[in-house]
Amino acid sequence: METNSTTARVSTGLAELDDILYGGFPPQRMYLVEGTPGTGKTTLGLQFLRDGIAKGEKVLYITLSETVEELEEVARGHGWSLEGITLFELGESGAALRFEDNQSILHSWEAELTEVVKMISAQVEETAPSRVVFDSLSELRLLSQEPQRFRRQILSLKQFFASQQATVLLMDDMTSPHGHNLELHSLAHGVLTLERLTLDFGIARRRLQVQKLRGSTFREGFHDYAIRAGGIQVFPRLVALEHHVTFADDPLASGHEELDALLGGGPLRGTSTLITGPAGAGKTTLSLQYIAAACERGERSVVYEFDERIGTMLVRAKSVGIDLQRHIDSGILHIRQIDPSEISPGEFTTMVRCEVREKKARVILIDSLNGYVSAMPQEKELVLQLHELLSFLNQQGVATFLIVPQMGLVGSMNVGSINISYIADAVILLRFFEAKGRVRKALSVIKNRGNQHEDTIRELVISTAGIEISPPLTAFDGILTGTPTFIGGVGDLFSTEQESGTERR
Repeated sequence: METNSTTARVSTGLAELDDILYGGFPPQRMYLVEGTPGTGKTTLGLQFLRDGIAKGEKVLYITLSETVEELEEVARGHGWSLEGITLFELGESGAALRFEDNQSILHSWEAELTEVVKMISAQVEETAPSRVVFDSLSELRLLSQEPQRFRRQILSLKQFFASQQATVLLMDDMTSPHGHNLELHSLAHGVLTLERLTLDFGIARRRLQVQKLRGSTFREGFHDYAIRAGGIQVFPRLVALEHHVTFADDPLASGHEELDALLGGGPLRGTSTLITGPAGAGKTTLSLQYIAAACERGERSVVYEFDERIGTMLVRAKSVGIDLQRHIDSGILHIRQIDPSEISPGEFTTMVRCEVREKKARVILIDSLNGYVSAMPQEKELVLQLHELLSFLNQQGVATFLIVPQMGLVGSMNVGSINISYIADAVILLRFFEAKGRVRKALSVIKNRGNQHEDTIRELVISTAGIEISPPLTAFDGILTGTPTFIGGVGDLFSTEQESGTERR
Protein backbone atom coordinates (compact mmCIF):
# COMPACT_ATOMS: atom_id res chain seq x y z
CA MET A 1 0.00 0.00 0.00
CA GLU A 2 1.35 3.42 -0.94
CA THR A 3 1.77 6.13 1.62
CA ASN A 4 2.38 9.87 1.73
CA SER A 5 4.50 9.60 4.85
CA THR A 6 7.43 12.00 4.87
CA THR A 7 9.07 10.50 7.97
CA ALA A 8 12.70 9.38 7.69
CA ARG A 9 13.07 10.74 4.16
CA VAL A 10 16.43 11.70 2.67
CA SER A 11 16.37 15.18 1.17
CA THR A 12 17.44 15.55 -2.45
CA GLY A 13 19.06 18.90 -1.65
CA LEU A 14 16.33 20.70 -3.61
CA ALA A 15 13.29 21.76 -1.58
CA GLU A 16 11.03 21.78 -4.63
CA LEU A 17 12.08 18.27 -5.69
CA ASP A 18 11.47 17.12 -2.11
CA ASP A 19 7.96 18.58 -2.48
CA ILE A 20 7.41 16.50 -5.63
CA LEU A 21 8.60 13.39 -3.75
CA TYR A 22 6.50 14.30 -0.70
CA GLY A 23 9.55 14.74 1.51
CA GLY A 24 12.47 13.24 -0.41
CA PHE A 25 13.83 9.75 -1.10
CA PRO A 26 12.96 6.83 1.19
CA PRO A 27 16.35 6.06 2.81
CA GLN A 28 18.79 3.26 2.13
CA ARG A 29 17.53 2.55 -1.36
CA MET A 30 19.01 2.76 -4.87
CA TYR A 31 17.56 5.29 -7.35
CA LEU A 32 18.11 5.75 -11.07
CA VAL A 33 18.60 9.31 -12.39
CA GLU A 34 18.51 9.16 -16.20
CA GLY A 35 18.93 11.88 -18.79
CA THR A 36 20.90 12.75 -21.90
CA PRO A 37 24.11 14.83 -21.56
CA GLY A 38 23.35 18.42 -20.55
CA THR A 39 20.30 17.69 -18.43
CA GLY A 40 22.07 18.41 -15.12
CA LYS A 41 22.65 14.97 -13.63
CA THR A 42 26.07 15.90 -12.21
CA THR A 43 24.72 19.12 -10.72
CA LEU A 44 21.82 17.24 -9.13
CA GLY A 45 24.21 14.65 -7.72
CA LEU A 46 26.45 17.31 -6.17
CA GLN A 47 23.47 19.08 -4.60
CA PHE A 48 22.33 15.77 -3.14
CA LEU A 49 25.74 15.16 -1.57
CA ARG A 50 26.19 18.75 -0.37
CA ASP A 51 22.90 18.44 1.52
CA GLY A 52 24.30 15.36 3.24
CA ILE A 53 27.46 17.25 4.24
CA ALA A 54 25.34 20.05 5.69
CA LYS A 55 23.61 17.42 7.84
CA GLY A 56 26.92 15.99 9.06
CA GLU A 57 26.78 12.83 6.92
CA LYS A 58 29.58 11.03 5.08
CA VAL A 59 29.14 11.14 1.32
CA LEU A 60 30.87 9.53 -1.67
CA TYR A 61 30.98 10.50 -5.35
CA ILE A 62 32.05 7.62 -7.62
CA THR A 63 32.98 9.07 -11.00
CA LEU A 64 33.73 6.78 -13.90
CA SER A 65 33.17 9.36 -16.62
CA GLU A 66 34.47 12.72 -15.34
CA THR A 67 37.74 13.71 -13.73
CA VAL A 68 38.03 15.40 -10.37
CA GLU A 69 39.14 18.56 -12.18
CA GLU A 70 35.94 18.54 -14.25
CA LEU A 71 33.84 18.09 -11.13
CA GLU A 72 35.64 20.96 -9.45
CA GLU A 73 34.94 23.13 -12.49
CA VAL A 74 31.22 22.31 -12.25
CA ALA A 75 31.26 23.15 -8.56
CA ARG A 76 33.05 26.48 -9.12
CA GLY A 77 30.45 27.42 -11.71
CA HIS A 78 27.82 27.22 -8.98
CA GLY A 79 29.97 28.84 -6.30
CA TRP A 80 30.44 25.56 -4.44
CA SER A 81 33.33 23.70 -2.88
CA LEU A 82 33.82 19.93 -3.00
CA GLU A 83 35.21 19.95 0.53
CA GLY A 84 33.78 17.08 2.52
CA ILE A 85 32.92 14.97 -0.54
CA THR A 86 35.04 11.83 -0.91
CA LEU A 87 35.84 11.35 -4.61
CA PHE A 88 36.56 8.01 -6.24
CA GLU A 89 37.76 8.51 -9.83
CA LEU A 90 38.27 6.09 -12.71
CA GLY A 91 39.88 8.24 -15.37
CA GLU A 92 40.19 7.72 -19.08
CA SER A 93 43.34 6.64 -20.92
CA GLY A 94 46.34 6.74 -18.64
CA ALA A 95 44.42 8.27 -15.74
CA ALA A 96 44.54 6.68 -12.35
CA LEU A 97 41.83 5.26 -10.17
CA ARG A 98 42.30 7.20 -6.94
CA PHE A 99 41.19 6.63 -3.41
CA GLU A 100 42.10 9.70 -1.43
CA ASP A 101 45.95 9.66 -1.29
CA ASN A 102 46.38 6.05 -2.47
CA GLN A 103 46.63 5.43 -6.22
CA SER A 104 46.62 2.33 -8.37
CA ILE A 105 46.85 2.36 -12.17
CA LEU A 106 43.75 0.86 -13.78
CA HIS A 107 42.95 1.23 -17.48
CA SER A 108 39.32 0.60 -18.31
CA TRP A 109 40.10 -1.49 -21.38
CA GLU A 110 42.39 -3.74 -19.32
CA ALA A 111 40.29 -4.06 -16.19
CA GLU A 112 38.00 -6.97 -15.54
CA LEU A 113 34.55 -5.91 -14.40
CA THR A 114 34.86 -7.94 -11.22
CA GLU A 115 38.05 -6.08 -10.28
CA VAL A 116 36.41 -2.69 -10.84
CA VAL A 117 33.39 -3.65 -8.73
CA LYS A 118 35.73 -5.02 -6.06
CA MET A 119 37.62 -1.71 -5.87
CA ILE A 120 34.37 0.26 -5.70
CA SER A 121 33.13 -2.01 -2.93
CA ALA A 122 36.35 -1.53 -0.98
CA GLN A 123 36.00 2.24 -1.34
CA VAL A 124 32.43 2.17 -0.03
CA GLU A 125 33.36 -0.06 2.92
CA GLU A 126 36.28 2.21 3.80
CA THR A 127 34.27 5.44 3.57
CA ALA A 128 31.01 4.08 5.08
CA PRO A 129 28.92 6.80 3.39
CA SER A 130 25.23 7.36 3.98
CA ARG A 131 24.88 8.94 0.51
CA VAL A 132 26.48 7.76 -2.74
CA VAL A 133 26.38 9.12 -6.29
CA PHE A 134 27.48 6.65 -8.98
CA ASP A 135 28.30 8.56 -12.20
CA SER A 136 27.77 6.95 -14.63
CA LEU A 137 26.43 3.56 -15.63
CA SER A 138 27.67 3.91 -19.23
CA GLU A 139 31.23 2.90 -18.33
CA LEU A 140 29.98 -0.02 -16.26
CA ARG A 141 27.80 -1.08 -19.18
CA LEU A 142 30.83 -1.05 -21.51
CA LEU A 143 32.86 -3.18 -19.12
CA SER A 144 29.97 -5.64 -18.80
CA GLN A 145 29.95 -6.15 -22.60
CA GLU A 146 26.56 -7.88 -22.58
CA PRO A 147 23.15 -6.91 -21.11
CA GLN A 148 22.75 -10.02 -18.96
CA ARG A 149 26.09 -9.48 -17.21
CA PHE A 150 25.34 -5.78 -16.78
CA ARG A 151 22.00 -6.56 -15.11
CA ARG A 152 23.65 -9.05 -12.76
CA GLN A 153 26.25 -6.46 -11.73
CA ILE A 154 23.59 -3.80 -11.08
CA LEU A 155 21.65 -6.27 -8.97
CA SER A 156 24.84 -7.15 -7.11
CA LEU A 157 25.56 -3.46 -6.47
CA LYS A 158 22.00 -2.96 -5.25
CA GLN A 159 22.36 -5.75 -2.69
CA PHE A 160 25.79 -4.49 -1.65
CA PHE A 161 24.67 -0.87 -1.12
CA ALA A 162 21.63 -2.09 0.82
CA SER A 163 23.96 -3.94 3.21
CA GLN A 164 25.91 -0.69 3.66
CA GLN A 165 22.69 1.24 4.55
CA ALA A 166 23.43 3.88 1.90
CA THR A 167 21.07 5.95 -0.24
CA VAL A 168 22.42 5.73 -3.79
CA LEU A 169 21.84 7.71 -6.98
CA LEU A 170 22.84 5.86 -10.16
CA MET A 171 23.40 8.24 -13.08
CA ASP A 172 22.65 7.01 -16.61
CA ASP A 173 23.30 9.23 -19.65
CA MET A 174 21.09 7.08 -21.91
CA THR A 175 23.83 6.77 -24.57
CA SER A 176 23.75 2.99 -24.83
CA PRO A 177 24.19 1.86 -28.48
CA HIS A 178 21.47 -0.73 -27.86
CA GLY A 179 18.93 1.90 -26.81
CA HIS A 180 17.44 2.62 -23.42
CA ASN A 181 17.58 -0.33 -21.04
CA LEU A 182 14.20 -0.40 -19.29
CA GLU A 183 15.40 -3.26 -17.10
CA LEU A 184 17.13 -0.65 -14.94
CA HIS A 185 13.68 0.66 -14.01
CA SER A 186 12.73 -2.67 -12.52
CA LEU A 187 15.90 -2.85 -10.43
CA ALA A 188 15.82 0.71 -9.06
CA HIS A 189 13.63 1.66 -6.10
CA GLY A 190 12.77 4.89 -7.91
CA VAL A 191 13.38 6.47 -11.32
CA LEU A 192 13.88 10.17 -12.03
CA THR A 193 14.01 11.19 -15.71
CA LEU A 194 15.55 14.50 -16.83
CA GLU A 195 14.81 15.92 -20.29
CA ARG A 196 16.18 18.78 -22.38
CA LEU A 197 13.96 20.17 -25.15
CA THR A 198 15.37 22.45 -27.85
CA LEU A 199 12.80 24.90 -29.23
CA ASP A 200 12.87 26.90 -32.46
CA PHE A 201 13.35 30.12 -30.45
CA GLY A 202 14.53 31.00 -26.96
CA ILE A 203 16.37 28.99 -24.36
CA ALA A 204 16.18 25.22 -24.13
CA ARG A 205 13.42 23.93 -21.88
CA ARG A 206 14.19 21.34 -19.23
CA ARG A 207 11.69 19.18 -17.43
CA LEU A 208 11.79 16.19 -15.09
CA GLN A 209 9.45 13.37 -14.28
CA VAL A 210 9.36 10.84 -11.46
CA GLN A 211 8.69 7.57 -13.25
CA LYS A 212 8.33 5.48 -10.11
CA LEU A 213 8.92 5.60 -6.36
CA ARG A 214 8.28 2.17 -4.95
CA GLY A 215 6.02 2.12 -1.89
CA SER A 216 5.35 5.87 -1.95
CA THR A 217 3.16 8.36 -3.74
CA PHE A 218 4.59 11.37 -5.52
CA ARG A 219 3.47 14.31 -7.64
CA GLU A 220 3.07 12.84 -11.09
CA GLY A 221 3.55 14.52 -14.44
CA PHE A 222 6.27 16.75 -15.88
CA HIS A 223 7.86 19.53 -13.83
CA ASP A 224 9.89 22.31 -15.44
CA TYR A 225 13.36 23.07 -14.09
CA ALA A 226 16.31 25.30 -14.93
CA ILE A 227 20.08 25.07 -14.40
CA ARG A 228 21.53 28.35 -13.19
CA ALA A 229 24.44 29.58 -11.09
CA GLY A 230 23.76 28.12 -7.67
CA GLY A 231 22.33 24.83 -8.92
CA ILE A 232 19.13 23.35 -10.28
CA GLN A 233 15.83 25.15 -9.70
CA VAL A 234 12.74 22.97 -9.94
CA PHE A 235 9.27 24.34 -10.59
CA PRO A 236 6.75 21.73 -9.39
CA ARG A 237 3.57 21.26 -11.37
CA LEU A 238 0.81 23.24 -9.69
CA VAL A 239 -2.19 21.40 -8.26
CA ALA A 240 -4.70 24.11 -7.41
CA LEU A 241 -6.90 22.04 -5.07
CA GLU A 242 -3.98 21.61 -2.67
CA HIS A 243 -3.91 25.35 -1.93
CA HIS A 244 -7.40 26.34 -0.85
CA VAL A 245 -7.76 28.99 1.85
CA THR A 246 -10.84 30.61 3.38
CA PHE A 247 -11.51 34.17 2.24
CA ALA A 248 -14.31 36.71 1.98
CA ASP A 249 -15.61 36.81 -1.58
CA ASP A 250 -16.63 40.45 -1.51
CA PRO A 251 -16.54 42.66 -4.64
CA LEU A 252 -13.31 44.36 -5.63
CA ALA A 253 -14.07 48.06 -6.14
CA SER A 254 -12.30 50.05 -8.84
CA GLY A 255 -12.90 53.44 -7.26
CA HIS A 256 -14.99 54.40 -10.29
CA GLU A 257 -18.71 54.42 -9.54
CA GLU A 258 -20.02 53.76 -13.07
CA LEU A 259 -17.49 50.98 -13.73
CA ASP A 260 -18.34 49.24 -10.45
CA ALA A 261 -22.05 49.48 -11.25
CA LEU A 262 -21.53 47.61 -14.51
CA LEU A 263 -20.14 44.61 -12.57
CA GLY A 264 -22.63 44.71 -9.72
CA GLY A 265 -20.13 46.36 -7.39
CA GLY A 266 -17.03 44.87 -9.00
CA PRO A 267 -15.52 41.44 -9.74
CA LEU A 268 -15.54 39.13 -6.73
CA ARG A 269 -12.35 38.17 -4.94
CA GLY A 270 -11.27 34.71 -5.92
CA THR A 271 -12.33 35.24 -9.54
CA SER A 272 -10.60 36.07 -12.80
CA THR A 273 -11.66 38.91 -15.09
CA LEU A 274 -10.85 38.83 -18.78
CA ILE A 275 -10.57 42.19 -20.52
CA THR A 276 -10.51 41.79 -24.28
CA GLY A 277 -10.65 44.05 -27.29
CA PRO A 278 -8.51 45.47 -30.10
CA ALA A 279 -5.20 47.25 -29.57
CA GLY A 280 -5.64 50.78 -28.24
CA ALA A 281 -9.15 50.24 -26.87
CA GLY A 282 -8.08 50.85 -23.25
CA LYS A 283 -7.68 47.34 -21.84
CA THR A 284 -4.53 48.08 -19.82
CA THR A 285 -5.84 51.43 -18.58
CA LEU A 286 -9.07 49.83 -17.40
CA SER A 287 -7.23 47.09 -15.52
CA LEU A 288 -4.79 49.56 -13.96
CA GLN A 289 -7.80 51.38 -12.50
CA TYR A 290 -8.42 48.30 -10.36
CA ILE A 291 -4.73 47.95 -9.52
CA ALA A 292 -4.46 51.58 -8.34
CA ALA A 293 -7.63 51.27 -6.23
CA ALA A 294 -6.30 48.10 -4.58
CA CYS A 295 -3.01 49.83 -3.78
CA GLU A 296 -4.89 52.73 -2.21
CA ARG A 297 -6.58 50.21 0.10
CA GLY A 298 -3.18 48.78 1.07
CA GLU A 299 -3.58 45.51 -0.86
CA ARG A 300 -0.38 44.20 -2.39
CA SER A 301 -0.70 44.01 -6.17
CA VAL A 302 1.52 42.58 -8.91
CA VAL A 303 1.61 43.35 -12.63
CA TYR A 304 3.28 40.89 -15.02
CA GLU A 305 4.11 42.85 -18.16
CA PHE A 306 4.82 40.80 -21.28
CA ASP A 307 4.13 43.23 -24.11
CA GLU A 308 4.90 46.78 -23.04
CA ARG A 309 7.99 48.33 -21.49
CA ILE A 310 7.38 49.18 -17.83
CA GLY A 311 8.55 52.79 -18.25
CA THR A 312 6.12 53.35 -21.11
CA MET A 313 3.25 51.88 -19.11
CA LEU A 314 4.00 54.12 -16.11
CA VAL A 315 4.10 57.26 -18.27
CA ARG A 316 0.90 56.31 -20.06
CA ALA A 317 -0.91 55.56 -16.80
CA LYS A 318 0.17 58.84 -15.25
CA SER A 319 -1.11 60.76 -18.31
CA VAL A 320 -4.64 59.54 -17.52
CA GLY A 321 -4.47 60.30 -13.81
CA ILE A 322 -3.18 56.92 -12.51
CA ASP A 323 0.03 57.44 -10.54
CA LEU A 324 1.61 54.02 -10.07
CA GLN A 325 5.13 55.15 -9.20
CA ARG A 326 4.26 56.15 -5.65
CA HIS A 327 2.76 52.72 -5.03
CA ILE A 328 5.92 51.10 -6.39
CA ASP A 329 8.01 53.30 -4.09
CA SER A 330 5.90 52.30 -1.10
CA GLY A 331 6.37 48.60 -1.92
CA ILE A 332 2.66 47.85 -2.22
CA LEU A 333 2.90 47.46 -6.02
CA HIS A 334 5.36 45.22 -7.85
CA ILE A 335 5.69 45.32 -11.64
CA ARG A 336 7.73 42.58 -13.30
CA GLN A 337 8.93 42.72 -16.89
CA ILE A 338 8.69 39.21 -18.30
CA ASP A 339 10.61 37.86 -21.28
CA PRO A 340 8.68 34.66 -22.09
CA SER A 341 11.43 33.39 -24.39
CA GLU A 342 13.70 33.09 -21.34
CA ILE A 343 11.41 31.26 -18.93
CA SER A 344 9.23 28.16 -18.99
CA PRO A 345 5.52 28.09 -18.16
CA GLY A 346 6.36 26.25 -14.96
CA GLU A 347 8.76 28.96 -13.85
CA PHE A 348 6.16 31.66 -14.48
CA THR A 349 3.61 29.70 -12.46
CA THR A 350 6.09 29.35 -9.60
CA MET A 351 6.82 33.08 -9.79
CA VAL A 352 3.12 33.92 -9.37
CA ARG A 353 2.69 31.31 -6.65
CA CYS A 354 5.57 32.83 -4.66
CA GLU A 355 4.03 36.32 -4.87
CA VAL A 356 0.72 35.02 -3.56
CA ARG A 357 1.81 32.52 -0.90
CA GLU A 358 4.91 34.25 0.44
CA LYS A 359 4.33 37.95 -0.29
CA LYS A 360 0.54 37.94 0.11
CA ALA A 361 -0.39 39.53 -3.22
CA ARG A 362 -4.15 40.07 -3.44
CA VAL A 363 -4.55 41.45 -6.98
CA ILE A 364 -2.74 40.11 -10.07
CA LEU A 365 -2.64 41.56 -13.59
CA ILE A 366 -1.24 39.58 -16.54
CA ASP A 367 -0.67 41.82 -19.57
CA SER A 368 -1.01 40.03 -21.88
CA LEU A 369 -1.61 36.33 -22.40
CA ASN A 370 -1.14 36.62 -26.15
CA GLY A 371 2.44 37.83 -25.78
CA TYR A 372 3.25 34.95 -23.48
CA VAL A 373 1.70 32.27 -25.68
CA SER A 374 3.04 33.65 -28.97
CA ALA A 375 6.61 33.48 -27.70
CA MET A 376 6.21 29.78 -26.85
CA PRO A 377 4.39 28.22 -29.78
CA GLN A 378 5.86 24.78 -29.15
CA GLU A 379 4.75 24.49 -25.54
CA LYS A 380 2.12 21.79 -25.15
CA GLU A 381 -0.94 21.93 -22.94
CA LEU A 382 -0.32 25.58 -22.15
CA VAL A 383 -4.04 26.34 -21.79
CA LEU A 384 -4.31 23.59 -19.17
CA GLN A 385 -1.42 25.16 -17.24
CA LEU A 386 -3.15 28.54 -17.40
CA HIS A 387 -6.37 26.93 -16.20
CA GLU A 388 -4.56 25.43 -13.21
CA LEU A 389 -2.86 28.77 -12.43
CA LEU A 390 -6.16 30.64 -12.49
CA SER A 391 -7.75 27.95 -10.32
CA PHE A 392 -4.93 28.34 -7.82
CA LEU A 393 -5.39 32.13 -7.70
CA ASN A 394 -9.12 31.67 -7.24
CA GLN A 395 -8.52 29.19 -4.40
CA GLN A 396 -6.31 31.80 -2.73
CA GLY A 397 -8.93 34.54 -2.94
CA VAL A 398 -6.86 36.60 -5.40
CA ALA A 399 -8.58 38.88 -7.89
CA THR A 400 -6.95 38.26 -11.27
CA PHE A 401 -7.14 40.43 -14.37
CA LEU A 402 -6.17 38.99 -17.75
CA ILE A 403 -5.68 41.02 -20.90
CA VAL A 404 -6.20 39.25 -24.22
CA PRO A 405 -5.94 41.46 -27.33
CA GLN A 406 -8.14 40.64 -30.28
CA MET A 407 -6.76 40.45 -33.78
CA GLY A 408 -7.67 43.46 -35.92
CA LEU A 409 -8.87 46.95 -35.10
CA VAL A 410 -12.36 47.29 -36.57
CA GLY A 411 -14.91 44.98 -38.11
CA SER A 412 -14.87 41.25 -37.49
CA MET A 413 -12.14 40.30 -35.01
CA ASN A 414 -10.65 37.06 -33.77
CA VAL A 415 -9.65 36.23 -30.20
CA GLY A 416 -6.02 35.81 -31.23
CA SER A 417 -3.69 33.00 -30.30
CA ILE A 418 -5.58 31.91 -27.19
CA ASN A 419 -9.20 31.82 -26.08
CA ILE A 420 -9.79 31.44 -22.36
CA SER A 421 -13.14 33.23 -22.13
CA TYR A 422 -14.69 29.98 -20.91
CA ILE A 423 -12.21 29.93 -17.99
CA ALA A 424 -12.67 33.56 -16.89
CA ASP A 425 -15.37 34.35 -14.36
CA ALA A 426 -16.03 37.80 -15.81
CA VAL A 427 -15.53 39.11 -19.33
CA ILE A 428 -15.33 42.80 -20.27
CA LEU A 429 -15.47 43.53 -23.98
CA LEU A 430 -14.10 46.71 -25.55
CA ARG A 431 -14.81 47.66 -29.16
CA PHE A 432 -14.36 50.60 -31.51
CA PHE A 433 -17.33 52.17 -33.24
CA GLU A 434 -17.88 55.07 -35.59
CA ALA A 435 -20.22 58.01 -34.88
CA LYS A 436 -20.39 61.56 -36.22
CA GLY A 437 -17.04 61.30 -37.97
CA ARG A 438 -15.12 60.08 -34.89
CA VAL A 439 -13.76 56.74 -33.71
CA ARG A 440 -15.15 55.96 -30.27
CA LYS A 441 -14.86 53.13 -27.76
CA ALA A 442 -17.67 50.95 -26.44
CA LEU A 443 -17.63 48.91 -23.23
CA SER A 444 -19.89 46.03 -22.22
CA VAL A 445 -19.84 43.24 -19.63
CA ILE A 446 -20.48 39.87 -21.28
CA LYS A 447 -20.61 37.76 -18.13
CA ASN A 448 -19.92 37.93 -14.41
CA ARG A 449 -20.25 34.64 -12.54
CA GLY A 450 -21.52 34.85 -8.99
CA ASN A 451 -22.78 38.42 -9.23
CA GLN A 452 -25.28 40.50 -11.14
CA HIS A 453 -24.05 42.70 -13.95
CA GLU A 454 -25.49 45.16 -16.42
CA ASP A 455 -26.12 44.06 -19.97
CA THR A 456 -25.96 47.58 -21.32
CA ILE A 457 -23.46 48.98 -23.79
CA ARG A 458 -21.74 52.21 -22.77
CA GLU A 459 -19.28 54.57 -24.31
CA LEU A 460 -15.81 54.63 -22.75
CA VAL A 461 -13.68 57.77 -22.86
CA ILE A 462 -10.10 57.84 -21.55
CA SER A 463 -8.66 61.32 -21.14
CA THR A 464 -6.34 63.34 -18.92
CA ALA A 465 -9.24 63.47 -16.47
CA GLY A 466 -9.23 59.67 -16.23
CA ILE A 467 -11.92 57.19 -17.21
CA GLU A 468 -15.41 58.34 -18.15
CA ILE A 469 -18.34 56.01 -18.82
CA SER A 470 -21.54 57.20 -20.50
CA PRO A 471 -25.14 56.24 -19.75
CA PRO A 472 -26.38 53.21 -21.74
CA LEU A 473 -26.25 53.69 -25.52
CA THR A 474 -29.81 52.70 -26.35
CA ALA A 475 -29.41 53.58 -30.03
CA PHE A 476 -26.26 51.52 -30.53
CA ASP A 477 -26.47 48.39 -32.72
CA GLY A 478 -24.12 45.71 -34.00
CA ILE A 479 -21.41 45.37 -31.35
CA LEU A 480 -21.79 41.59 -31.07
CA THR A 481 -21.80 41.13 -34.85
CA GLY A 482 -18.29 42.47 -35.10
CA THR A 483 -19.34 45.63 -36.96
CA PRO A 484 -20.72 47.99 -34.30
CA THR A 485 -22.61 51.04 -35.64
CA PHE A 486 -24.21 54.02 -33.87
CA ILE A 487 -27.61 54.97 -35.28
CA GLY A 488 -28.82 57.42 -32.64
CA GLY A 489 -28.76 61.17 -32.25
CA VAL A 490 -26.28 63.69 -30.92
CA GLY A 491 -27.78 63.59 -27.45
CA ASP A 492 -27.07 59.89 -27.09
CA LEU A 493 -23.30 60.43 -27.08
CA PHE A 494 -20.78 62.20 -24.94
CA SER A 495 -19.74 65.67 -26.09
CA THR A 496 -19.39 65.70 -29.87
CA GLU A 497 -17.74 69.03 -30.41
CA GLN A 498 -14.21 69.06 -31.84
CA GLU A 499 -12.87 69.24 -28.24
CA SER A 500 -10.03 71.43 -29.33
CA GLY A 501 -9.22 72.29 -25.74
CA THR A 502 -9.58 68.81 -24.26
CA GLU A 503 -7.25 65.85 -24.71
CA ARG A 504 -9.01 62.64 -25.64
CA ARG A 505 -7.41 59.22 -25.86
